[in-house]
Amino acid sequence: MIVAIDGPAASGKGTLARRLAVYLNLPHLDTGLLYRATARTLIEHGQNLTDVRAAVAAARGLSLTDFDPRLLRGRDMGEAASIVAAIPEVRQALVDLQRDFAARPGGAVLDGRDIGTVICPHAEVKIYVTAAPETRATRRALELKGQGEMVDYPAILEEIRRRDARDASRATAPLRPATDAVELDTTELDIEAAFNKALAIVEAGKERHSFNN
Repeated sequence: MIVAIDGPAASGKGTLARRLAVYLNLPHLDTGLLYRATARTLIEHGQNLTDVRAAVAAARGLSLTDFDPRLLRGRDMGEAASIVAAIPEVRQALVDLQRDFAARPGGAVLDGRDIGTVICPHAEVKIYVTAAPETRATRRALELKGQGEMVDYPAILEEIRRRDARDASRATAPLRPATDAVELDTTELDIEAAFNKALAIVEAGKERHSFNN
């Protein structure tokens, strides 16, 4: 069973994906880390984030075991990843890596921005997680504060809106819910309530596709 979870930045999709993966005993892939790792590689080599050839080479050189997620979570890296992810050739270079992960025996949980629409269009469960920009900015500010970073709420809100616009308007794999995805608005939900709703969606999907527990 493949569970595809999509949504904009700070919507809660990553937290839900990790918890669902543990509950379902399935491997989990935060596909956004692939774009962050690509961006980090470019930055470390002093290359421009919009250099298509260099970005594609960096993406093709990635392995799921050769980067540390802890080094990729910062706010600056998120913005850099959004720039790199808008390059169609980079997205294409990472397609097979993501699909190979999804094809693991027993299935997988993947979260990102084009899992249900491009990477795994035949996923048995598709959830599109969303929340108001102001709520997402508050969550990101709290996350960054917890990591010891300086917090500027207006700047974070503007960054989220800018990323939303960039993700939704890119030529390849724009951010949008799959036609058969179930939308989960977490604006007014805490993590437990959001997880319970997400789990109900997964269980309905399992029943619909006759998966056994």
